[in-house]
Amino acid sequence: MTIQQQNANALIDPAALQQARIDLAATFRWFARLNMHESVANHFSLAVSADGSRFLMNPRGRHFSRIKASDLILLDARDATTMSRPDAPDPTAWYIHGRLHALLPQARCVMHLHPKYATALAALEDNDMPPIDQNTMRFYQRIASDDAFGGMALSDEEGDRLARCLGDKSVLLMGNHGVMTVGASVAEAFDTMYYFERACETLLTAYATGKKLRIVADNLAKLTASQWDDYKQLSFDHLDEVKAILDKEEPEYRM
Repeated sequence: MTIQQQNANALIDPAALQQARIDLAATFRWFARLNMHESVANHFSLAVSADGSRFLMNPRGRHFSRIKASDLILLDARDATTMSRPDAPDPTAWYIHGRLHALLPQARCVMHLHPKYATALAALEDNDMPPIDQNTMRFYQRIASDDAFGGMALSDEEGDRLARCLGDKSVLLMGNHGVMTVGASVAEAFDTMYYFERACETLLTAYATGKKLRIVADNLAKLTASQWDDYKQLSFDHLDEVKAILDKEEPEYRM
């Protein structure tokens, strides 16, 4: 272990690490309830070191509805031997999340899903999100688009490409694939994912009517998006309420 790695490890506070595990575990359970998971695929990660290189991620092959805080594995984005570990993560998860945490330290929490409506939007030739309601306006000019799907992410190069695509945005709509959200906290990435899927549902439902969309003016869409930016407490309240429900109905997620 290098001195740099030792210094990064030393910055992980045990109490903060445990709370991080609990928060992230809660989001797996909740997205399973919302049927936004897919088999035992998809993955979330959360940076727990100051430089973003050390991060928690769900283990390979575990259903979202069974994830507990203690199940989450602690990984190092700089460790080239990770995929040789007995508890190695899913390869696509490692190449996506490992590279994002290595290259985008501001993306503390990274969530990748294939939810129904976001994935359907990602499958359209025109996958823009016009501003037609408050939820779609939340993402106005805040979505990065990846239109270069080349198969499953099984290389550092693919992870690097996705990091470049995402840039400083909070949402990456992955063409022919799914969606990724990032945030400075679990709550923010979680709330972004939830509302993005709701926005996609509204948009595709409106498309299904065959009628013309009522698209608001650019200045109103920008105003509403900026108002969402100032409404960050909603994300934390949202996650707190999710944990309160789980504390009553599935308290083992904290274990």
